[in-house]
Amino acid sequence: MLLRNARIATMCDGPDYGLIEKGAVVIEGDRIAWVGPEADLPTTHDLQGENLKRRLITPALIDCHTHIVHGGDRAGEFEMRLGGASYEEVARTGGGIVSTVRATRTASEDDLLRSALRFADALIAEGVSVIEVKSGYGLDVETELKMLRVARRIEQVRPVRICTSFLGAHAVPQDMQGNPDMYIQQVCIPALRQAAAEGLVDAVDGFCEGIAFTPEQIEPVFQEAQRLGLPVKLHAEQLSQSGGTQLAARYGALSADHVEYADEADAEALARSGGTAVLLPGAFYTLHETQKPPVDAFRKHGVPMALATDCNPGSSPLSSLLLTMNMGCTLFGLTPAEALAGVTQNAARALGLSDCGQVAAGHRADLAIWNVGQPAELAYRIGFNPLHRRIFGGKE
Repeated sequence: MLLRNARIATMCDGPDYGLIEKGAVVIEGDRIAWVGPEADLPTTHDLQGENLKRRLITPALIDCHTHIVHGGDRAGEFEMRLGGASYEEVARTGGGIVSTVRATRTASEDDLLRSALRFADALIAEGVSVIEVKSGYGLDVETELKMLRVARRIEQVRPVRICTSFLGAHAVPQDMQGNPDMYIQQVCIPALRQAAAEGLVDAVDGFCEGIAFTPEQIEPVFQEAQRLGLPVKLHAEQLSQSGGTQLAARYGALSADHVEYADEADAEALARSGGTAVLLPGAFYTLHETQKPPVDAFRKHGVPMALATDCNPGSSPLSSLLLTMNMGCTLFGLTPAEALAGVTQNAARALGLSDCGQVAAGHRADLAIWNVGQPAELAYRIGFNPLHRRIFGGKE
């Protein structure tokens, strides 16, 4: 396959999106064989090709933080928050994560899959090729495994790549309230071991926050992940300064996510460890937060910034990665180039993937073709999807 007469935002290192004017891409099998200015196309690629009429090619998008497998919804809690209740108040009255746990435990695998596909389809329709999916709404061994099995099934029935994260350390279940250490030892870690034995886990996550777990309580989970040879990531500094980002950095985490209350020391720690800061403006917006992540500190210390929907039934009922890009710019002050990097090359970094997120020879042929005049338009428009078509593994 030869795609020619296109503007190509390669998202390779360098300014201006790594933009190639009047470029061409050669695809062989499921890989990109060549990319560059059309005038430099090697004669060995003697293909007629398709004239894209200056449409924009980017890497297919990557949503690196979602909770799309879950039961029920929390529209009622949305009304409560509009009435003045805080996220913490909702959680402490039996709402929040615990209410979704009840619905997820009673749902069948087929029910959970049908529900998750609604969100997966919305993301695929916006040019997404990779979706990270977390467990964490089971809080018992059986349901945590059920969620991960459903996540794996998504890529069996849709042309999309799924990365799974075990999030057993998401909340303390009602029957163990007041005993978070007991829950970690008796439920979370055994569930992780079994999930890893079944090949259901790509990474291990946790929720480090005042309404969830302390760094000291998360650390045994990370230690078990290390023993199992699994990378870690962490929900950190979302609602308060908890020390989660420092913990993530000590364990070489792929990413620290949310990070609204992170500071310059946290940015320095992530820079040293090579971690990515995953910004989640959907939760910031939904919860009416005012503390913004330290974008300037991340820039100063060279910390890659990814963007993701955080699609979940409570704090971020957002299933548009294009809207997420706009929110990253308007709410957090990212540039359009940073926003596009945040859902391509940096999102790939946050998942530990090295074969996607850029339009580069040798990478998977996961591409999005857009009806836009310039890359900034992807972050500029609100509620508009300019996708022309998506190529996944070399296939349309």
